[in-house]
Amino acid sequence: MPRLGHQIPRSGTDLLHLVFAHPADAVRRARAVLADSPTPFDASVAHQAIGIVQRDFGDLTSAVAELRQALAHARRSGSSEREADVLATFGVALIHSGQTRAGLAALDRGVAKSAGPHGARVRFRRGAALWVLGRHEDALPDLKTAIAVLRRAGDTIWVGRALAIRGQVQLALGAVERASTDFTEAERLFRQTDQEHDSAIAVQNLGLTAFRAGDLPTALARFDDADQRFRRLATPMPELVADRCAALLAAGLSHEALVEADAAIAEVSARRGQTTRKAELLLIAGRAALAARDPQVALDRATEAVRLFTVQRREWWRQHARLLALRAGFVLDPHARQLPQARQVAARLRALRAPDHIQANLLAGRIALEANQLAQARDHLTAAAAARRGGPAISRAEGWLARALLAAADGNPALVLSACRHGLDVLDEHRLALGASELRARATEHGAELAELALRTCLSRGRTRDLLKWSERWRATVCAVPAVRPPVDSGVQRDLAALRATASRLDQALASGTPADAFAATWQRLERQIRDRVRREPGGFGDRPDTPAHQFVRALLDELGTDRLAAIVEIRGELHVLVCGAGRVRRWVAGRAAAAARQLDSACWLLRRLAYGSTPALAERLLTRLNSIGDQLQHTLLGAAAGRLGDDRLVIVPPGRFHAVPWALLPCLRNRVHAVAPSATAWFNARRARRPATDDVVLVRGPDLATKGAEITHLAATHPGARVIEGGSATAPAVLAAIDGSSLTHLAAHGQFRADSPMFSAIRLFDGPLTVYDFQQLRRAPYRIVLPCCDSGVLQPVGADELLGLTTALLPLGTAGIVAAIVPVNDTATVPLMSALHTALRAGGTLAESLATARNHTANQPLDLATAWSFIALGAA
Repeated sequence: MPRLGHQIPRSGTDLLHLVFAHPADAVRRARAVLADSPTPFDASVAHQAIGIVQRDFGDLTSAVAELRQALAHARRSGSSEREADVLATFGVALIHSGQTRAGLAALDRGVAKSAGPHGARVRFRRGAALWVLGRHEDALPDLKTAIAVLRRAGDTIWVGRALAIRGQVQLALGAVERASTDFTEAERLFRQTDQEHDSAIAVQNLGLTAFRAGDLPTALARFDDADQRFRRLATPMPELVADRCAALLAAGLSHEALVEADAAIAEVSARRGQTTRKAELLLIAGRAALAARDPQVALDRATEAVRLFTVQRREWWRQHARLLALRAGFVLDPHARQLPQARQVAARLRALRAPDHIQANLLAGRIALEANQLAQARDHLTAAAAARRGGPAISRAEGWLARALLAAADGNPALVLSACRHGLDVLDEHRLALGASELRARATEHGAELAELALRTCLSRGRTRDLLKWSERWRATVCAVPAVRPPVDSGVQRDLAALRATASRLDQALASGTPADAFAATWQRLERQIRDRVRREPGGFGDRPDTPAHQFVRALLDELGTDRLAAIVEIRGELHVLVCGAGRVRRWVAGRAAAAARQLDSACWLLRRLAYGSTPALAERLLTRLNSIGDQLQHTLLGAAAGRLGDDRLVIVPPGRFHAVPWALLPCLRNRVHAVAPSATAWFNARRARRPATDDVVLVRGPDLATKGAEITHLAATHPGARVIEGGSATAPAVLAAIDGSSLTHLAAHGQFRADSPMFSAIRLFDGPLTVYDFQQLRRAPYRIVLPCCDSGVLQPVGADELLGLTTALLPLGTAGIVAAIVPVNDTATVPLMSALHTALRAGGTLAESLATARNHTANQPLDLATAWSFIALGAA
């Protein structure tokens, strides 16, 4: 028997049932009804069906026109029930078009004209309209009455719809458990019906519940499921975009959220859709822009949202947009004149029972501190600090931040550090609930201010060990815990294989000059599919560092012995060098981070220029400039600490954005054994990484190398018994199988760093790119790995002080040592360097020792020196 959605309507009212089951069918059949000389009653239903579809998924102006005709026909039909039903639909459309007063008047007339179950359906729509307007307290009585009447009538569909809206109202009022109960029952009811659009909304709402409960992987999975359902129905849902963007922001994906929100704004504008939804999207886009550190864009979006919400008479929403505008304005130009407005917004949001009153009080407290209004600051920060006692992790962390700021204002450093510790512990719960290393890294952004405040407090107290401990608390945290691997049946491997096949076809099409658009589109689709699959994986709360924080500094110093570790910490743009060793931690002030960033850009440009050919005279001039930049980098990054690093091996732990520095270019390090680590914790763990029992060496030769991978032949002789994978055999499955658990792997292949999507940074094999996601499928990464490919050591700073890229993906998987290039390198000049490196390795050196030996044997020519300086050793093996 065919489903009701595909039957020919037995009467005009069946069209309305069809609207949310199969919208396109409903419009087609409504137009057929109108073409067949219908009665006024049936004509009213047909115009109403078209109007609903246009209102929710199409052109709102056309929807209002259709509904005016529906109302005229309803009045001619003589049915007050029919007229009331159209009035309810018409009123909602007017509200979505910004005509709030007229819309509410139409809804009131509809309620007055109806009774019983039909009246309950009209009353539900008035409650839904009040929810859209942000009048949550006013919406609840209508929804409560409607649900009770519809339950008695056994109206499954409309009970489900009313429960879904009441759940939204409960969420807006902060009643997450009540919302979850309503959403869960609504989803159960819709599973019994053919209402596919309502069922998709139910899945979306379950995602929203998971998000509010702090379960981001489940939320993202639900949102993706709902999105696929809406796409099948061709029913665009701006509300889903807003919900998904909120989840992306919680995951630290602010740029992605901004792109999605702006695209949805453009889509709604292009089809002349609901201005109410456009205003909501502007608000979420502004929040995304502020999180992406673009306060001017945030202010622009917020200002437009305030204007629309004001016209639409949506006070609850208007106050949220005002809060965003104030936050953006405070970043752009902190000033005491913002305090009265911030206090007003905080009071209004509290009166509206909006959970964001916490954020408003936090902002008002900050502004009051800036204005030296300590009494007002104390009032607002105390109010914001109440959030630390319950609610989502990010809100609780904001409560602890308010407590820390209050303690700082009161001159109580011990309480500041205690509040920062509690706040970061809360965010650890949020971060470790995520399985994807990318999300774990990006989510640390929420703790950046807590970490910075703790560092400033330690600096002011002059306690160097505490400064080291706190610098480690929120630095490269992803490298400090084991990675979460996706299950075998997750589909990630299948999608990665498809991505490689598509990349090969794309390369072939580009090389032959044939059309490649289809392959490029498939590539983008697969990348998004892989990202989404990985992001949906849950994390584990047991992933904690083995050494307690209060014991870490002592354990680190014991592990170092006579070696030294230089941890560079950035505080308010100034670099501080903490030199650890010989049982002590000492601090020196170096230069400004901004100056170091400029010098690093110059050094990398010069290295790239030397790698790709120049005349002998030009090469000498470039080398002279490079030596000068090396002197500057040493002064800026290390300062006086450069002369206090001892004579033994050195580990450098820089801030994320200075990870890919050509450290051997610094005069004090040129003849020194040194390694780089994302954090002292990562180095400590690498020192204790288990070395494989057998000495399995894997050598891989990739395609299209200028030297044909010439070093592989020499390396095979250096490592008797090594497994060599080359030619058509050097495919991703074969390479991954061979290197899994190996003691040493050398990958001679081209590499590509993707700043736009670091997890798709890749090494090129014969069947396509071997990405970071591929490496994460390994049960155990190689103990040591040499990556002589271009940009293999380049990483993308994200979050508070995290890094994403190939090398940092390997460390949590068990890799203890890596050699990688930080810029594109010359293939020919790389061959002798790698040969010397492996000869030293075979003699028993670590990667850092072997790289130093290889550098010391480098010919004194600009190209050879530049090549040697372009490699860094990471880790401890």
